[in-house]
Amino acid sequence: MNNAIWVLSAIFALSAGFTDARWRKIPNWLTYPAVPVAILLHAIANGWPGAKLSLLGTAFGLGLLLPFVLIRSLGGGDWKLVGALGAFFGPARLIQVLIFTLLINGAMALVMVIWKRRVGKTLRNIANMTASFFRFHLPGEAHTIDNPEAIKVPFGVAAAIAVLIYIPSQIGHSF
Repeated sequence: MNNAIWVLSAIFALSAGFTDARWRKIPNWLTYPAVPVAILLHAIANGWPGAKLSLLGTAFGLGLLLPFVLIRSLGGGDWKLVGALGAFFGPARLIQVLIFTLLINGAMALVMVIWKRRVGKTLRNIANMTASFFRFHLPGEAHTIDNPEAIKVPFGVAAAIAVLIYIPSQIGHSF
């Protein structure tokens, strides 16, 4: 059963990565059912402790990234993706996957910034956002995902790559 959970989490992450790359959205029809399916699978595999691990992973993923959704630096689909990945992996493994995801996402962003020749503008934006942070102000709409001129990196693609890197080392291990 544990291998089934690993395989389904990979299929889920790949589906989310594909839809994010293709349409720049991670649809609700994908993220909403993933959470109860993961909880149910963990409950079947390990009883209440498995279900509890899955619920804690969901809450941890959603809680950790909620501030970024609220300041509009992360989309709702990305947020729900992380919650669903938390349901599959639990909190401890989710941290590892998120570290991989953020490193991959950062590398993708760096390549896109250089490719589009926006290094200077990006550095100024980082300085403005840092100043806003230390003044306890939101950075403003020019620095959110709502800005049509902003370079947007598909978080779902980075998460899918991270999951594919992570899972082979975990196949055969229980939760």
